[in-house]
Amino acid sequence: MSNASTATGGTATRRGAGRQRIVTVVVATLATVVVWLLAHSAFGVDIEVKTNGSASSVQLPAVIFATLVSGLLAWALIALLERRPSGGRKAWVIIAVVVFLLSLVAGPGSGVTTSAKIALACLHTVAALVLVPGLARTVRKG
Repeated sequence: MSNASTATGGTATRRGAGRQRIVTVVVATLATVVVWLLAHSAFGVDIEVKTNGSASSVQLPAVIFATLVSGLLAWALIALLERRPSGGRKAWVIIAVVVFLLSLVAGPGSGVTTSAKIALACLHTVAALVLVPGLARTVRKG
């Protein structure tokens, strides 16, 4: 197996990383769906956020879209960083953690109620807990 990977310039390894990245993004999306369903259905939290002075409810399709976009943007950043000779794993992890911390300041802070803020913080945290380590494992070390 390693001979085939070496002979094709690492194609098998890249395909494996691609599959793992897809799985990671899908698992992160499913995890945020579960958090939203628990908050909304089990705990009765209406996740409302203030944007431009008006409140709007965060619906499940928005959660799915936001998680998918976040995961795909993270993947795109990995692709850019892997062009460097060093591979970019350390840089990617640092950037990912900083983006997550910034999202904790911006996202939950826009919640209308305390329960909405907690639900938003949980959504951001769960997505990061899946995406950061899951995608970091796939970044080429260099």
